[in-house]
Amino acid sequence: MLLFAAFDFVISCFCFRTFCFRTVILRVPMLKFFISRSPVRAALAMLSLLAASSASAYDWGDGFNLSKKEGDQYSFLVSPYAQHFHPSPNHKHVWLVGVERERADQSLAGAAFFSNSFGQPTVYLYPWGQTYRDLLGQSQLYVKWTAGLLYGYRKPYEDKVPFNHNGFSPAIIPAVGWEFENKYTVQLNFLGLNGAMLQFSLPVR
Repeated sequence: MLLFAAFDFVISCFCFRTFCFRTVILRVPMLKFFISRSPVRAALAMLSLLAASSASAYDWGDGFNLSKKEGDQYSFLVSPYAQHFHPSPNHKHVWLVGVERERADQSLAGAAFFSNSFGQPTVYLYPWGQTYRDLLGQSQLYVKWTAGLLYGYRKPYEDKVPFNHNGFSPAIIPAVGWEFENKYTVQLNFLGLNGAMLQFSLPVR
Protein backbone atom coordinates (compact mmCIF):
# COMPACT_ATOMS: atom_id res chain seq x y z
CA MET A 1 0.00 0.00 0.00
CA LEU A 2 2.84 2.39 0.85
CA LEU A 3 4.63 1.69 -2.43
CA PHE A 4 1.40 2.16 -4.36
CA ALA A 5 0.79 5.49 -2.62
CA ALA A 6 4.34 6.65 -3.35
CA PHE A 7 4.04 5.62 -7.00
CA ASP A 8 0.72 7.41 -7.35
CA PHE A 9 2.22 10.46 -5.64
CA VAL A 10 5.13 10.63 -8.13
CA ILE A 11 2.91 10.19 -11.19
CA SER A 12 0.55 12.90 -9.99
CA CYS A 13 3.41 15.31 -9.44
CA PHE A 14 4.85 14.79 -12.90
CA CYS A 15 1.48 15.13 -14.61
CA PHE A 16 0.78 18.46 -12.94
CA ARG A 17 4.26 19.95 -12.61
CA THR A 18 3.58 23.22 -14.42
CA PHE A 19 0.14 23.59 -12.87
CA CYS A 20 1.57 23.01 -9.39
CA PHE A 21 4.37 25.54 -9.75
CA ARG A 22 2.23 28.31 -11.15
CA THR A 23 -1.04 27.64 -9.33
CA VAL A 24 -0.72 25.40 -6.26
CA ILE A 25 2.29 27.23 -4.85
CA LEU A 26 0.52 30.55 -5.23
CA ARG A 27 -2.42 29.25 -3.19
CA VAL A 28 -0.32 28.14 -0.22
CA PRO A 29 -0.09 30.94 2.36
CA MET A 30 3.34 32.59 2.66
CA LEU A 31 4.90 30.66 -0.25
CA LYS A 32 3.24 33.16 -2.58
CA PHE A 33 5.24 35.89 -0.86
CA PHE A 34 8.55 34.15 -1.51
CA ILE A 35 7.94 33.22 -5.15
CA SER A 36 6.72 36.73 -5.97
CA ARG A 37 9.99 38.31 -4.82
CA SER A 38 13.05 38.78 -6.99
CA PRO A 39 15.74 36.08 -6.55
CA VAL A 40 17.95 38.42 -4.52
CA ARG A 41 15.14 39.56 -2.22
CA ALA A 42 13.92 35.99 -1.78
CA ALA A 43 17.42 34.87 -0.77
CA LEU A 44 17.74 37.76 1.68
CA ALA A 45 14.35 36.94 3.18
CA MET A 46 15.43 33.33 3.63
CA LEU A 47 18.68 34.32 5.31
CA SER A 48 16.88 36.75 7.61
CA LEU A 49 14.48 34.04 8.75
CA LEU A 50 17.33 31.64 9.41
CA ALA A 51 19.27 34.24 11.37
CA ALA A 52 16.21 35.06 13.45
CA SER A 53 15.56 31.44 14.34
CA SER A 54 17.30 30.13 17.44
CA ALA A 55 19.12 26.82 17.21
CA SER A 56 21.11 24.69 19.61
CA ALA A 57 24.70 23.64 18.93
CA TYR A 58 24.77 21.70 15.69
CA ASP A 59 26.26 18.19 15.61
CA TRP A 60 28.26 18.20 12.36
CA GLY A 61 29.08 14.50 12.61
CA ASP A 62 25.58 13.10 13.09
CA GLY A 63 24.74 13.23 9.38
CA PHE A 64 27.23 10.41 8.81
CA ASN A 65 25.62 8.28 11.51
CA LEU A 66 23.22 5.85 9.80
CA SER A 67 21.87 4.35 13.02
CA LYS A 68 18.23 4.93 13.84
CA LYS A 69 17.31 7.17 16.77
CA GLU A 70 14.05 7.77 18.56
CA GLY A 71 11.97 10.38 16.75
CA ASP A 72 13.54 9.87 13.32
CA GLN A 73 11.28 10.73 10.39
CA TYR A 74 12.03 9.58 6.83
CA SER A 75 10.53 11.17 3.75
CA PHE A 76 10.43 10.37 0.05
CA LEU A 77 11.22 13.46 -2.04
CA VAL A 78 10.12 14.27 -5.55
CA SER A 79 10.57 17.40 -7.62
CA PRO A 80 8.79 17.40 -10.98
CA TYR A 81 9.70 20.91 -12.06
CA ALA A 82 12.22 23.74 -11.72
CA GLN A 83 11.85 27.31 -12.90
CA HIS A 84 14.95 29.03 -14.29
CA PHE A 85 15.15 32.75 -13.61
CA HIS A 86 17.20 33.25 -16.77
CA PRO A 87 16.04 30.60 -19.30
CA SER A 88 18.46 29.38 -21.96
CA PRO A 89 17.98 27.23 -25.07
CA ASN A 90 20.44 24.79 -23.45
CA HIS A 91 18.20 24.20 -20.46
CA LYS A 92 16.47 20.84 -20.12
CA HIS A 93 13.60 19.66 -17.96
CA VAL A 94 14.74 19.21 -14.34
CA TRP A 95 13.38 16.49 -12.05
CA LEU A 96 14.53 14.96 -8.77
CA VAL A 97 13.86 11.99 -6.50
CA GLY A 98 15.42 11.41 -3.11
CA VAL A 99 15.11 10.39 0.51
CA GLU A 100 15.60 12.52 3.61
CA ARG A 101 15.98 11.81 7.32
CA GLU A 102 14.97 14.31 9.97
CA ARG A 103 16.07 13.76 13.56
CA ALA A 104 13.98 14.73 16.58
CA ASP A 105 16.14 17.88 16.88
CA GLN A 106 15.16 18.77 13.27
CA SER A 107 18.63 18.15 11.84
CA LEU A 108 18.64 16.72 8.32
CA ALA A 109 20.57 14.31 6.14
CA GLY A 110 19.69 12.84 2.78
CA ALA A 111 20.48 11.88 -0.77
CA ALA A 112 18.93 12.87 -4.08
CA PHE A 113 19.29 11.89 -7.71
CA PHE A 114 18.26 14.40 -10.35
CA SER A 115 18.59 15.45 -13.96
CA ASN A 116 20.28 18.85 -13.91
CA SER A 117 19.52 21.88 -16.06
CA PHE A 118 21.58 20.44 -18.91
CA GLY A 119 20.17 16.92 -18.86
CA GLN A 120 23.10 15.40 -16.98
CA PRO A 121 22.39 12.78 -14.27
CA THR A 122 23.52 14.29 -10.97
CA VAL A 123 23.74 13.16 -7.33
CA TYR A 124 23.41 15.35 -4.24
CA LEU A 125 24.54 13.88 -0.91
CA TYR A 126 23.93 16.06 2.13
CA PRO A 127 24.96 14.99 5.63
CA TRP A 128 24.11 18.45 7.01
CA GLY A 129 20.92 20.44 7.27
CA GLN A 130 18.36 21.90 9.65
CA THR A 131 14.65 22.73 9.66
CA TYR A 132 13.21 25.77 11.46
CA ARG A 133 9.46 25.63 12.07
CA ASP A 134 6.71 27.89 13.46
CA LEU A 135 7.79 31.05 11.69
CA LEU A 136 5.98 34.38 11.47
CA GLY A 137 3.17 33.05 13.59
CA GLN A 138 2.46 30.23 11.12
CA SER A 139 2.82 26.78 12.67
CA GLN A 140 2.99 25.10 9.25
CA LEU A 141 5.56 27.44 7.72
CA TYR A 142 9.20 26.41 7.81
CA VAL A 143 12.57 27.22 6.32
CA LYS A 144 15.46 24.81 6.01
CA TRP A 145 18.93 24.47 4.64
CA THR A 146 20.94 21.49 3.48
CA ALA A 147 24.63 21.27 2.60
CA GLY A 148 26.74 18.61 0.99
CA LEU A 149 28.40 17.43 -2.20
CA LEU A 150 27.19 17.49 -5.80
CA TYR A 151 28.46 15.24 -8.56
CA GLY A 152 27.30 15.49 -12.15
CA TYR A 153 28.06 18.88 -13.70
CA ARG A 154 30.58 17.82 -16.30
CA LYS A 155 31.97 19.23 -19.55
CA PRO A 156 30.92 21.43 -21.21
CA TYR A 157 28.88 22.68 -18.23
CA GLU A 158 31.36 22.25 -15.40
CA ASP A 159 31.50 26.05 -14.90
CA LYS A 160 27.76 26.29 -14.18
CA VAL A 161 28.31 25.55 -10.48
CA PRO A 162 31.06 27.16 -8.37
CA PHE A 163 34.15 25.31 -7.14
CA ASN A 164 33.56 22.40 -9.51
CA HIS A 165 36.45 19.94 -9.86
CA ASN A 166 36.03 16.93 -12.13
CA GLY A 167 32.27 17.02 -11.62
CA PHE A 168 32.42 17.37 -7.82
CA SER A 169 31.28 20.60 -6.16
CA PRO A 170 30.00 21.76 -2.76
CA ALA A 171 26.38 22.85 -2.46
CA ILE A 172 24.18 24.71 0.00
CA ILE A 173 20.43 24.70 -0.69
CA PRO A 174 18.08 26.99 1.27
CA ALA A 175 14.35 26.28 1.08
CA VAL A 176 10.99 27.49 2.31
CA GLY A 177 8.00 25.20 2.68
CA TRP A 178 4.56 24.45 4.08
CA GLU A 179 3.78 21.32 6.09
CA PHE A 180 0.24 19.95 6.04
CA GLU A 181 -1.42 18.14 8.94
CA ASN A 182 -0.67 14.73 7.38
CA LYS A 183 3.06 15.61 7.27
CA TYR A 184 3.08 16.01 3.50
CA THR A 185 5.03 19.10 2.47
CA VAL A 186 5.32 21.41 -0.51
CA GLN A 187 8.61 23.25 -0.71
CA LEU A 188 10.63 25.68 -2.83
CA ASN A 189 14.37 25.03 -3.08
CA PHE A 190 16.39 28.08 -4.09
CA LEU A 191 19.20 27.19 -6.49
CA GLY A 192 21.42 30.16 -5.88
CA LEU A 193 20.24 33.02 -8.10
CA ASN A 194 19.64 30.67 -11.03
CA GLY A 195 16.23 29.23 -10.25
CA ALA A 196 13.79 27.61 -7.86
CA MET A 197 12.74 23.97 -7.63
CA LEU A 198 9.29 22.81 -6.61
CA GLN A 199 9.50 19.81 -4.28
CA PHE A 200 7.00 17.56 -2.53
CA SER A 201 7.71 15.14 0.30
CA LEU A 202 5.83 12.07 1.46
CA PRO A 203 6.53 10.66 4.95
CA VAL A 204 7.38 6.96 4.79
CA ARG A 205 7.68 6.11 8.52
